Amino acid sequence: MKARVILALSFLLILGINVSASDDRRKRWWDWPSSSKAGNSICSSVVLPLYGNVYPQGFYYAQINIGHPPRPYFVDPDTGSDLTWLQCDAPCVHCTQAPHPYYRPNNDLVPCKDPLCASLHAGDHRCDDPGQCDYEVEYADGGSSLGVLINDVSLVNLTTGVRITPRVTIGCGYDQIPGPSYQPLDGVLGLGKGKTGIVSQLHSQGLIRNVVGHCFSSRGGGFLFFGDDVYDPLRIVSTPMSRDYRKHYSPGYGEVIYGGKQTGLKNLLVIFDSGSSFTYLSSQAYEGLLYLVTKELSGKPIKEALDDKTLPFCWKGRKPFRSIKDVSKYFKPLALRFSSGWRSKTQFEIPLEGYLLISSRGNVCLGILNGTEVGLQNFNIIGDISMQDKMVIYDNEKQTIGWTTANCDRPPKLDTRAFD
Repeated sequence: MKARVILALSFLLILGINVSASDDRRKRWWDWPSSSKAGNSICSSVVLPLYGNVYPQGFYYAQINIGHPPRPYFVDPDTGSDLTWLQCDAPCVHCTQAPHPYYRPNNDLVPCKDPLCASLHAGDHRCDDPGQCDYEVEYADGGSSLGVLINDVSLVNLTTGVRITPRVTIGCGYDQIPGPSYQPLDGVLGLGKGKTGIVSQLHSQGLIRNVVGHCFSSRGGGFLFFGDDVYDPLRIVSTPMSRDYRKHYSPGYGEVIYGGKQTGLKNLLVIFDSGSSFTYLSSQAYEGLLYLVTKELSGKPIKEALDDKTLPFCWKGRKPFRSIKDVSKYFKPLALRFSSGWRSKTQFEIPLEGYLLISSRGNVCLGILNGTEVGLQNFNIIGDISMQDKMVIYDNEKQTIGWTTANCDRPPKLDTRAFD
């Protein structure tokens, strides 16, 4: 780590960029072309196609177009974080492999006193340079991005058929540290609850309601949407967002149901996180679930495949499995049950496809991992694998999280060419 910082500092000094004494990774910016101003439109929604899969690719991604003229970027849709950022060539101190040329920023810097900058830094807001807003975001897997906030325009198609170019604030990331779950993308699409989230920004401009949702297909792809006119609210099962834990999309505490029966694995603080490919349980709950699963497999013609490193636990049969249907007699469905009001319970069903996958070797693997081992402490994450073939809706106005079974291969019959 020390060598990397020293090299970065030397590189910036050669370029003549001002480096703050308080943080060797921060620098001064200038001489960028100016941006265009965004227009306004009526309230509507935005729908974006999704690409990728849980396995074997390991992630879903969306395309957004930023800049003037607009250029495409592939981004990780992450409900677990607020800030949207792109790997940035201004120049880049440390960037990872990306599918497109690095983003070239303009000179519309967000000043340090801007409310969005203050909301990003919460209580630890210090202005080393009043003219710019430095940021650093860190993720649970140890990855991070450091850069500055800028304003630019994004090309957006609303579901009314109107094309607009709203002004949005994004991060220009000039120093990235990839985590072990590194994805070769251009950046992150922050869909979290904070003011810097892209949905909050579009809502503050009167373009959409403060609602975001996604639909991941188990066959790959799916769609992402901002706004609330793309689904039937009468078909949605919902539960209130936690009032005690407001940072992420959390229904509060839940309990694990296995095969329709209570397990005693309860009081689990749960978070819905589209930035996580797999589901994670805290150590005690994970070990408890693993015990139930292995007990269910006892005496059946299936045994642990120790030579398959796809995931920590895989099992093989007498011959390779071709689909989850081949193992349906060995495993039971899961569910997470939440309190949704006075004497009321809401259940998030997780079928076999929501926590198992068939590896390239024809073995069945457990897509639920030990979250404590990767630094999640006592948090329990519902990841993409468990949200497949469901429309999941985060309504920041009603403060609810909702879901319904859906065919995610078929986006709503609307103009889905948003951000292109």
